[in-house]
Amino acid sequence: MEHLHTPKSERGLVVEAIGLSKVFNDFWLRAKARAVDGIDFEIRPNEIFGLLGPNGSGKSTTIKMLLGLLRKSKGKLAVYGRDPGDVAVKRRIGYLPEESYMYRFLDAAETLDYYGKLFGIDHRTRRRRVSELLDMVGLSQVVHRSVGEYSKGMARRLGLAQALINDPDFLILDEPTSGLDPIGTKQVKDLLLELGRRGKTILLSSHLLADVESVCDRMVILYGGRIRAQGTGESLLADTDHTLIRTPRLRSETIARIDTLLHEAEGVSIQSVSAPRQRLEELFMQIVEQARKEQVTTSGALHGGATAAFLARGDSDGGSLISELERSVDAPRIAETTVASAPLPVSTPVLDELTSAHDAPAARKVNEPKAASGPKGADSSFIDNLMTDLDGKRGGQE
Repeated sequence: MEHLHTPKSERGLVVEAIGLSKVFNDFWLRAKARAVDGIDFEIRPNEIFGLLGPNGSGKSTTIKMLLGLLRKSKGKLAVYGRDPGDVAVKRRIGYLPEESYMYRFLDAAETLDYYGKLFGIDHRTRRRRVSELLDMVGLSQVVHRSVGEYSKGMARRLGLAQALINDPDFLILDEPTSGLDPIGTKQVKDLLLELGRRGKTILLSSHLLADVESVCDRMVILYGGRIRAQGTGESLLADTDHTLIRTPRLRSETIARIDTLLHEAEGVSIQSVSAPRQRLEELFMQIVEQARKEQVTTSGALHGGATAAFLARGDSDGGSLISELERSVDAPRIAETTVASAPLPVSTPVLDELTSAHDAPAARKVNEPKAASGPKGADSSFIDNLMTDLDGKRGGQE
């Protein structure tokens, strides 16, 4: 545990927790429940970290303290070397809660556009990211349906897109595969692995241990608010009591000779012999892929496209000047490609009306004819008419 005292500037940790505790008190400030009890852990850059445990083990409470939604009772907790309540830290985090809370009367594009505005993302970037994210999570064909009509699995897909709209450095996912079918589950796991390769740091909390096992670099297992085990998946799951030898299919006579040899050399016998079995997930995906080849239609969410381009590029609104210049050069090309190939219009009547109202004064200034005379281009026709009438009266008097 000596590394806990290494200066954070040298270690560059994303999350550092030392003796972290959270106690919920009753009305008289008496300790009612100790949700988190003195845990130590750290999350390093560019790793996928698993947070495991049964209900009531302290997972959600730990996540809420990381987000600054709850104040710790004791111990040390730092995110990117700062207090979790710091606004500068929050801008670098994407969060998918256990339950997706969306405005049910907005459609998918309006929902993502709304969250993009909360992060101060400009209109052009929002439009591009919304299109890419909806295609990535397989919702492009149901983009105009109200979120209130979505199934739970479709809402989780939209929630995942919402967590990525700000291109976060640190992604916190609480039960991301809850309500998803095997296709969506496989897609989310593949996406997490791809984001990890792209340099994202991910905290994954899940009850589905198989999902965590296949994607996480390290993990901790909580029970009763305390850490019961932690380490890499390989170190935690290694079975040191058995040896596995994998060969092509053997004849029964060969197996009998091997058993005799083991008994003579090691004093042990073969415990069991079985043929390898395909995983149910692999069989399910094969059936789905075959149905797609046969062009069987479906009214649900699609399989989803490739990773959104801005996530793959590591695009960030707060990036370097070179990145900004590159985006300004690429923006017209991206806009042309979106108009030509994207099957879903991201804009909505409300947003178009607001945009046109914002641009209308500039359009009028370009189209209106310039006044012949007068200060600041004022219309002098009324004054000219008065002068003409006055000259006519003078002429009549003469």
